[in-house]
Amino acid sequence: MIRVFLADDNLLMREGVKALIQLAGDLELVGEAEDYDSLVAGAGEAAPHVVVTDIRMPPHFSREGIDAAAEIRRRHPGTGVVILSQFDDPAYAVALLAEGASGLAYLLKDRVAEGDQLARAVREVATGGSMLDPKIVAGLTRPVQEGWSLDPAEERLLVSMAEGMPIKAIAVAAKTTPADVEASIERLFVTLAEGIEQGEAAAVERLRVLHRAISDREEQGEQLIRLLPGGVAEKLVRTGRQPGDVDTLEVTVLMSDIRGYSAIAERSDPTALAGQLNEHRAAMNRAVIDNGGTVMQFVGDAVMAVFGAPEPIDEHGPLAVAAAAAMHDAQEAINARWEADGLDGFGLGIGLSTGKVAAALLGSEDRLEYSVVGDTVNLTQRLQQFAVAGQTVLSEPTAAAIGGPPSGAEPLGPTTVKGRSEPVTAWVYR
Repeated sequence: MIRVFLADDNLLMREGVKALIQLAGDLELVGEAEDYDSLVAGAGEAAPHVVVTDIRMPPHFSREGIDAAAEIRRRHPGTGVVILSQFDDPAYAVALLAEGASGLAYLLKDRVAEGDQLARAVREVATGGSMLDPKIVAGLTRPVQEGWSLDPAEERLLVSMAEGMPIKAIAVAAKTTPADVEASIERLFVTLAEGIEQGEAAAVERLRVLHRAISDREEQGEQLIRLLPGGVAEKLVRTGRQPGDVDTLEVTVLMSDIRGYSAIAERSDPTALAGQLNEHRAAMNRAVIDNGGTVMQFVGDAVMAVFGAPEPIDEHGPLAVAAAAAMHDAQEAINARWEADGLDGFGLGIGLSTGKVAAALLGSEDRLEYSVVGDTVNLTQRLQQFAVAGQTVLSEPTAAAIGGPPSGAEPLGPTTVKGRSEPVTAWVYR
């Protein structure tokens, strides 16, 4: 029996390949993985004769399969490797075979189920042979034509696309219309396709440049998503925003705080309190996101959210008010469960204020933070302090944004808040 270890981050693809392996009477599946680290570690523990792996997996979705193949064969010489790829670019095969072809195979995913191609590849590499998909062989052996090139306008368009410029931005720079740019892009890809079909090395390289740029932006987006609030990373990648770039937006800011949290912390078991705080944050996050908001940060027992950033929205006031109500309702439901278990419930005080803010990505390459700053943010924090457990306090601009104070709201009257020279008007309600 040939022992096979399988790696692919796509569950459906992994199950399909597993079925093909199990159909062969002489192949035995001895382990599975879904990223680079688990592949290298798993192959070391399972000691397979052959590894079958996707070419691109977490963490970076670039060429983890090829890199893992090299590492596994360095640690365990003689292990055969079959790369499964959706890319028929010969450059990937060349990278795989850079240190010799013995015991290596490169197959295309969309053809792997044809006949017994996978089983034949596994048997081949298990005995030190090699195997390439016929389309790759054709690409490697096709005569290369020199002297082909794009014209200057096509080159500029390709560079703009590689830099991630939106079509509207390309149109403005070229002093033309978005429709003309779209037509030019379509013609560019036709030109590239014709060049590649004819074996033009320059055409292949131009497409490779574009592919690398898109892959790099996808990887950047994956990294930003782990650091920034929902929607922010996508906007930064799409628009090319850089640290320090500022947007001026009309938003509604929400801040909540747990009343009496210090006393609760003093009498609670730290481990149980950490679990409560985690459940509380998850519920608050859902209430904000479900109402179109962005959770900016959690600071201890406080939550800050904004409605109308990073993407402007017209109904930010009503959405923020709805989110505040949803937060109170969610916490009351959680409190009922906690109190049945002998745990202290959390009482929320929430503040809302509407106005202009400056929204920016602040920090450095090592540490980024998306922030909104301005008087509206400061006022929200001050108003939140007037709310007792179960109450929401909203500013006059927020009341105006929702067509007047909510039913049952009571005016606080002209109230002096820290940092304001003039009294402010606000309403409090449950």
